[in-house]
Amino acid sequence: QVTLVESGGGLVQAGGSLRLSCAASGHVNNIDVMKWYRQAPGKRRELVAAETPGGLPNYEESVKGRFVLFRDNRKDTIYLQMNDLKQEDTGRYYCNAVWIGYNFWGQGTQVTVSA
Repeated sequence: QVTLVESGGGLVQAGGSLRLSCAASGHVNNIDVMKWYRQAPGKRRELVAAETPGGLPNYEESVKGRFVLFRDNRKDTIYLQMNDLKQEDTGRYYCNAVWIGYNFWGQGTQVTVSA
């Protein structure tokens, strides 16, 4: 089992930055990859950024060059650095961990970007 806790969301003006954190606990040694998703009101949940085994993270096209996913293994935590935020980045951001084929989710953290 894996437990994920996100933090770092908030209200920010367009052009601003936020850093989201996702702390994993439990059987963290068997986590395959971790990912960030987001869901805007009335829309489907979409993948924003994902680790790849042994490679660089993949990013959704609209966030490339603005968002960076990175991990701190000492803290079993992944981060999503979000720069030059746009109103269309507004949504609830969820951390996801794939653990021996099972998906685990955090409760999400809200990001609201104002004009």
